[in-house]
Amino acid sequence: MTNNSKPGTPAAQPTLDRRDERVAHSAGIGDTIRAFLDRIRSGDLGMLPVIVGLVIIWTVFSILNPVFLSPNNLVNLLFDSSTVGIISLGIVCMLMVGEIDLSVGSVSGVASAILGVLWVNQGVPAGFAILAAVLAGAAIGFLYAQLYNRFGMPSFVATLAGLLTFLGLQLYLLGSSGSINLPYGSPLVRFGQLMVMPAIVSVIFAAVPGIVMLYTGYRTAARRRAAGLSAQSSGGIIARAAAVTIVAELVVAYLNQGRGVPWMFGLFVGLVLAMQYALTRTRWGRSMFAVGGNREAARRAGINVRAIYTSAFVLCSTLAAFGGVMAASRLASSSQQAGTGDVNLNAIAAAVIGGTSLFGGRGSAYSALLGIIVIQSISSGLTLLDLSSSLRYMITGGVLAIAVIVDSLARRSRASHGRA
Repeated sequence: MTNNSKPGTPAAQPTLDRRDERVAHSAGIGDTIRAFLDRIRSGDLGMLPVIVGLVIIWTVFSILNPVFLSPNNLVNLLFDSSTVGIISLGIVCMLMVGEIDLSVGSVSGVASAILGVLWVNQGVPAGFAILAAVLAGAAIGFLYAQLYNRFGMPSFVATLAGLLTFLGLQLYLLGSSGSINLPYGSPLVRFGQLMVMPAIVSVIFAAVPGIVMLYTGYRTAARRRAAGLSAQSSGGIIARAAAVTIVAELVVAYLNQGRGVPWMFGLFVGLVLAMQYALTRTRWGRSMFAVGGNREAARRAGINVRAIYTSAFVLCSTLAAFGGVMAASRLASSSQQAGTGDVNLNAIAAAVIGGTSLFGGRGSAYSALLGIIVIQSISSGLTLLDLSSSLRYMITGGVLAIAVIVDSLARRSRASHGRA
């Protein structure tokens, strides 16, 4: 038997998670690819279905109408995606713990009405009016949490009652006029309709996701090595971050040929990154996954299950209220139509289509980002083709059904492969 180690030098010991020779580990690029394909076959699909679907949608609409992929149309798409996307980010929190909020549309409408009444009718400064609207959303979420934790009222029933209650409150606040126009030249309205990043700022903005990936990757690798576990190589971490940065920079460069990157979309992406960091890098985030996966096991592990549910309800309603404020700035008005129509459908569908499981315990903040872009792409493409909104409802419903079916099949496959 040959020994390549130098005389007197002990052979390098494998890391703790690599000492079992019966378990296969990826050691090179080929093994990494095979491991990725094995995860796909076992039902661990991640973001792959929504990315493939988005590519197909964009390809079809660009063939039918080349204007779809024009820079200015994509800028408008990002503006329109941001408001409902923020609301969908709250739905992700609810689905993570295996619950649902059916009142996010009504809560966003109430927040819009509060903003208009306080700012325009009562003369309260815009900043305080926005804060009051968001705090009202937080209070609504806390109320839901109490109904769920203390009285055992299912979230479906509580939020369905809230949908009707807060829709009525919205109509009451707006009165007979039914609409309050916001000052068109105000910073809030310009933020929702006109404000885009300067070119140099958008270039820096495009580098942020890559920097975050680089930081979290190195931090995770350092912690795993300190615990005696295997970790991703520095080259692999840099390659992933570089790939994301290059793609983001190319997209930003293309958008800058038109109006540029909207500040509102930048805010939305910032919230997505913050939420993703909280879900994956904090004790609270790990508790969210644990409660959604198995509530009783989480309780026995010492997790304050009631506090986790309360945080999910409060975050969902707070983000719904904030999304309502952003929607008011986008429309330059607080009206009876705010939060109605397909807002509920799109917010929930975006989270599910983006990859968050309806069964709890699986998902990410990126689901809201990808899902709402899919839905808004369908809406924008059909509008450019001058097709009726009825088709948009049917197609969105079909895409949602496909997403749920894929989620159910993937969950069954993960269970059969021991990955559930």
